[in-house]
Amino acid sequence: MLTAEQILASQKANFETLFGLTSKAFEGVEKLVELNMTASKAALSEAAGSAQALLSVKDAQELLALQASLFQPLAEKASAYSRHVYEIASGAGAEFGKSLETQATEAQKKFMSVVDNAAKNAPAGSETAVAVFKSAVAAGSNALESVQKAVKQATDVAEANFSAVASTAVNGAKTTTRAKR
Repeated sequence: MLTAEQILASQKANFETLFGLTSKAFEGVEKLVELNMTASKAALSEAAGSAQALLSVKDAQELLALQASLFQPLAEKASAYSRHVYEIASGAGAEFGKSLETQATEAQKKFMSVVDNAAKNAPAGSETAVAVFKSAVAAGSNALESVQKAVKQATDVAEANFSAVASTAVNGAKTTTRAKR
């Protein structure tokens, strides 16, 4: 059986984990706010420059050239912004995942300790029931590990797809810009 000290230690560890995850969440929000402030300042500055350039246009051909010259950097900046947001979100998600995985491993160890302790104190003849129970717990652990591996693989595939889409968008913008010139 679990003692009061073990329960208190477990609760303390859970609170520490919760506060650690909360701190990580706030760090992610801070990074997003900082990124948005930087992007907003840059966009405001660029908008002022673009407006001045538009006011100095003398004919339609010059206007088309100006539009083409503005389009590619805009696509690249949008792609870079999306990439930064994705990196912040995936970094925070990785921290949460790592913490939850550690917690699950610790909980499993504690649970198996309780099961082993109960098995030692079980009445004679219950060895088969204890073995079946341990086997079920092991199967559950293996299933959890399989799910964690599948989630990691899906995350890796999603990250690769995101990078490919971002690269394609920037390259498409470059092609469009060259075609307009």
